[in-house]
Amino acid sequence: MPRPAISAHGLRKSYGDRTVLDGVDLTVPEGTVFSLLGPNGAGKTTVVKILSTLISADPDSGPVHIGGHDLGTEAQAIRGAIGVTGQFSAVDGLITGTENMLLMADLHHLGKREGRAVAAELLERFDLADVADKPAATYSGGMKRRLDIAMTLVGSPRIIFLDEPTTGLDPRSRHTMWQIIRELVTGGVTVFLTTQYLEEADELADRIAVLHHGTIAAEGTAEELKRLVPGGHVRLRFTDPAAYRAAVTALGEGTRDDESLSLRLPSDGSQRELRSLLDWLDSAGVEADELTVHTPDLDDVFLALTDGTRVPHQSKETAR
Repeated sequence: MPRPAISAHGLRKSYGDRTVLDGVDLTVPEGTVFSLLGPNGAGKTTVVKILSTLISADPDSGPVHIGGHDLGTEAQAIRGAIGVTGQFSAVDGLITGTENMLLMADLHHLGKREGRAVAAELLERFDLADVADKPAATYSGGMKRRLDIAMTLVGSPRIIFLDEPTTGLDPRSRHTMWQIIRELVTGGVTVFLTTQYLEEADELADRIAVLHHGTIAAEGTAEELKRLVPGGHVRLRFTDPAAYRAAVTALGEGTRDDESLSLRLPSDGSQRELRSLLDWLDSAGVEADELTVHTPDLDDVFLALTDGTRVPHQSKETAR
């Protein structure tokens, strides 16, 4: 197992009588994408601000280590190991893309020659070289976000916090940003991602945690979280009424639809359950014309965990 890039135990934060974080535990292995989900006001940005040394946790919080450094005693070392891209762009629209990059190079105490080389390389990497000498105010939203992340990478951080990096971007720009994140992780960078887009977490994250009322309501891979929510099923559809009746009689469970000649069976969609069902159909000599797997998605998980109720949602389908 990779060693943790981030570990936090019993993370707490209160403002007066209002508790924002109430004992949050997180472990993020190196070279992975960890996504923190939660409704507005759940405390996602507070977590990022604490882990990136921007604000302090409450004194009764447990130990926190970032990049092997103790948050309580080695904050400066942590700042040298991380990069942060917040919800709101740090790009200065009055100066050019190159000038924004060189400003970051100065902040990281890079020499003039090294700073220009790093700036040029990153602007090329993020497909901004053609507009590098134009004021950043003229950039599209996606271009500004790419420049924002390029600025974050000037110091070659091994851990990057991305706080809702694709909010407000069009679908094409979002997919471009996803590709950038994948390339960062391929290069060994650890990404801590907060997002309101469940599809984004499903697409990118190795592990996902759902934050609600200041605590972690659930954590796991996307598939593990989806299995927490009931409603998964397999739908068998027949064109031969005799085959349909044979399946109904033999299986003896599920929900039948005599009009459409279909049978719905509870299932978690796992390979084992599907193999068992297919083996049974073969041994019984029953042939279904269509088998469709319906599984809950992250929308279902999010709503169930944060509302405390099972909210109906159209499930994804994978036809076999």
